[in-house]
Amino acid sequence: MGEIKEVLLQMLVAGLPAFLFPLSYGKSAADSMPKEGAGRKKSYSVGLLYTCTLSMLLCSVFSTRLWDYIPINYGILPLFALMLYGRLRDGIALGLFHLLLYPLFALNFTFSGLILETGMLLYPLVLLTSNYFKMTGRHGKVVTLSVFFVAGELMITSSPFLTGMETLQTDLFSLAAALINILVTLLIGSLFVYMIEHTLEKEKLRLQVMQLSRNYFREAEKLQQSMDAAPLSIILLDRQGDIMAINETFLRLYRKSDPAATRENLIKHKLNTVLTDSQFQVLNSRATETLERNAKTRELLQNGDQIYFTSTSPITKGHTDETIGAVVVIQDITELETFRKELNHVERLSLVGQMAAGITHEIRNPMAVVRGFLQLMREKSPSSLEHYYRIVMEELDRANSIINDFLSLAQNRAVKMELCSLHEIIKELTPLLWADANLRGQSIEVMLDEKVPELLLNQKEIKQLILNLGRNGMEAMDDKGQLVLETKCCADGVELYVKDTGAGISPAQQERLFEPFFTTKSQGTGLGLSLCLSIMERHSGKISIESEEGKGTTFTVFFPFAQTSQLHRNTAISAMED
Repeated sequence: MGEIKEVLLQMLVAGLPAFLFPLSYGKSAADSMPKEGAGRKKSYSVGLLYTCTLSMLLCSVFSTRLWDYIPINYGILPLFALMLYGRLRDGIALGLFHLLLYPLFALNFTFSGLILETGMLLYPLVLLTSNYFKMTGRHGKVVTLSVFFVAGELMITSSPFLTGMETLQTDLFSLAAALINILVTLLIGSLFVYMIEHTLEKEKLRLQVMQLSRNYFREAEKLQQSMDAAPLSIILLDRQGDIMAINETFLRLYRKSDPAATRENLIKHKLNTVLTDSQFQVLNSRATETLERNAKTRELLQNGDQIYFTSTSPITKGHTDETIGAVVVIQDITELETFRKELNHVERLSLVGQMAAGITHEIRNPMAVVRGFLQLMREKSPSSLEHYYRIVMEELDRANSIINDFLSLAQNRAVKMELCSLHEIIKELTPLLWADANLRGQSIEVMLDEKVPELLLNQKEIKQLILNLGRNGMEAMDDKGQLVLETKCCADGVELYVKDTGAGISPAQQERLFEPFFTTKSQGTGLGLSLCLSIMERHSGKISIESEEGKGTTFTVFFPFAQTSQLHRNTAISAMED
């Protein structure tokens, strides 16, 4: 009876890893939950190492002999299990530890007993079989583990007879002990494989579920972020018409009627309890129609000045076309409609402008004929009529100048650009400006920055721009006023300043100064500054104004370097191609 207790005790101690492994592995796997691959394998090996080490130590502590000559120590069972399931270095370390334990707990220590009763001859074979063992199935693992367990226990059982310590006169007991060890080792081997494999499969399924859950939440987060980024109000409904998700755009729209609303307050509610505004109530019936009949709807809704484009579409499952939900989209197209109307208006104005340009072009022909006949009549008329002829001729010239400015502004055609010196253009115009200034009793000061490089310009248009700005400045000044033309080289372009010491321009007038036909002069046409703005737009530049009433006005014209650099590149490419 005592022998049976000893065997059962060894069985329980040797089987500890099979029972403790699920607990130790579950804890270590939970601690390394964020890790992948190598991290999980490490936690699995560490848990097995701890349990097998504890089991082997207890087996050595409680080792004994049946009938005083058959050694009973099942420590090789957890040892071989670790060698086959665990890492190579862990298996070698535990094998060495097992060899160290033998002389401490052996009843009759001998060198031959160390070799046989520890099963050390099987260590290399077990370690070499480890890789094959890990790749085989559960049945193959049971067979492999049981074979090594039986071989090791047979070595331990036969050690007293092989070393000559006992004789075979008690062969009946020897046979019984051998059979008991074989049955026990087969049982424990099957238990080891079942518990470890069951734990690993369970953990594998758990990790797969966790991975699927992470993927689900990751994709759900991506979907929510994509919906929030869309400039459309989006509502996702389930099969029962409950709200599953909404985006940030819809939340902002809903907060116009309920400022305290949150996303959590709207989820899981029926659509008809959320869309209570009269303008959107029709969407409740449209969503119901989509869910019941798999129908798509689109329509425009208007509430006062607001215009909305709405649509409902079904969400179907897989290849079955079964409706499992719906998508409701609300788009505020008020601005788009406004832009469309303005674009139509601009197109009509453009057409009117083209017609006006054609008409004014045709007007110049009869005006030229009238002017020619007036010159003939002037020559044959008495000198007393000279004053009247001069007034008529001046008005004809003024009308022709207005027509030219209008045509330049209306056509807005592409012009030929070339590298030229802005300073040379200013120097060519200086005599003309000086002549006008002398007649008015005014002066001109020119300050040119020597660092200004050549720019990509159309000389004819830049001359017209400088003359318009200069003459506007002189007309705004009284006698003894001073006009200043100044250039400065900046980091990204060249600035031209046209300053006068006139009365200045009020802020209200500055806002409309570049509008066509707006003028502050009694005899002005309102086309000069509009033409200057058009010229700078064709040169990819800018024109701005700074003015203070009573202190004068400064026009700043900016010419960027970007176009000049592009011309240099195009020239170099053309040269290479030639």
